[in-house]
Amino acid sequence: MSDRPPPASPPLLVRTRAELAAARAALDPSTGPVVLVPTMGALHAGHERLLRAARTLAGPRGSVVVSLFVNPLQFGPNEDLDRYPRTLEEDLAMCAREGARLVFAPSAAEMYPGGKPEVTVDPGPAGQLFEGEFRPGFFGGVLTVVLKLLHLTRPAIAVFGQKDAQQLTLVRRMVTDLNLDVVIEPVPTVRDADGLATSSRNRYLSPADRAVALALPGALRAGQARAAEGFADAAAVLAAARDALRAEPALVVDYVAVVDPGTFGPAEPGPALLVAAARAGGTRLIDNVPVVLAAEVAAEGILHDAATEGPGADAAHH
Repeated sequence: MSDRPPPASPPLLVRTRAELAAARAALDPSTGPVVLVPTMGALHAGHERLLRAARTLAGPRGSVVVSLFVNPLQFGPNEDLDRYPRTLEEDLAMCAREGARLVFAPSAAEMYPGGKPEVTVDPGPAGQLFEGEFRPGFFGGVLTVVLKLLHLTRPAIAVFGQKDAQQLTLVRRMVTDLNLDVVIEPVPTVRDADGLATSSRNRYLSPADRAVALALPGALRAGQARAAEGFADAAAVLAAARDALRAEPALVVDYVAVVDPGTFGPAEPGPALLVAAARAGGTRLIDNVPVVLAAEVAAEGILHDAATEGPGADAAHH
C-alpha cells in the first residue's frame, strides 16, 4: 500500500524566501512531519527514490518539501555551473507525481542576497579529503547551502542519497556538531540497467563515454566481490578494484579508496565503503559501494590509489 497521496494537486511553487516562509507557516506539523528533499534539479530516477522515501517518512498527512537550486558555491571556476541541466517543468511534474506539497526554486540572488557569502560552513578535516581535495571549496559550498535550506524550511527530516557518500557523512557531522534539530535519512543509490549510478551529469555522456564509464561500477563490484569472500582486508579489496580499473585505460581515475563510512578516515574491520571518482570524456562521476572487511585483518590507514596507471590520472596523497 503506497503512502503517496493521489497526484491531483500540483505542488505549490515558491521562488522567494518570503513566499517560502508564508507557505511553510501554513504546513501543520501536528498532522505529520515536514520532510525536505534538497536537490539541484534535473531530477532523475535517483531523485524519484528520494521523493518516494520522503513521502513514506512524511506519512499520509505529512508534507514533502523539495528545493531545486543549482548552488554556485559548490562549483569551481572550471566546472560546469553554466551548462548544468535545468529542467524546471519536468522537475515539477515529477514532484507532483510523487506527492510533494511545496517546491522552493530560488535564484542565486535570492539565496545569497549579499552576493557570495563571507561566512560559510567549514567542513573540517574530512571535507579536505577525496572530493574535497579534487574540488577545493566544494563541501564548504554544499554545507553552507544545506544549512541555509534547513533553516529556511525547518524540516523534521531531510533525505540524502547514499551515492554522495562523503556529502552524507559531512551533513550528518554538521547536524551533530551544530546541534541542528533535524533527522538525516540516507536513501540507497539508484542504478540504471547497465549498472551506472544515476546522476544528472550522465546526460553529458556520449554512447562511447558511457561505455568507458561502466568500468567505474564494474571496479566497485569487483572490490565488493573480493570483500564478500569473507577474508579480505582493505588492501585486497582495493587491489581488486584497481585491477578492474586498469582494464579500461580511457577512464581517468581521480581516486579509489577504502574508508570508514562515518568519518572517511581509516577503514577498520567491519562495515566500510569502497569509494571512487573518475572521468569519462569530459564528465566526472563518483560512486561507492558498501563492503565488509574481515575482522582478523585490520586496515592500516586509508588505503588509497589515485593513479591507476590510466592516462592523465591525478596523483593524490592522504
